[in-house]
Amino acid sequence: MGTREFQLRGEHVALCDLLKLAGIADSGGQGKLMIANGEVTVDGQPESRKTAKIRAGQTVSCLGQTVRVLPA
Repeated sequence: MGTREFQLRGEHVALCDLLKLAGIADSGGQGKLMIANGEVTVDGQPESRKTAKIRAGQTVSCLGQTVRVLPA
């Protein structure tokens, strides 16, 4: 549990990729499953779009872990 930070490499990152890159999901497929199961929120709101564009300033939470997205 806790908060970690993720530095963008461009304007945005797909939600399923962010979960994998931030270490919350072991793979993109697992990230997609977490999203489909309703385990992921973006800025406190449930997010069901697997490839939702996550931009700097947004916060993603899943399974008690939080990721703050920082600008490139």
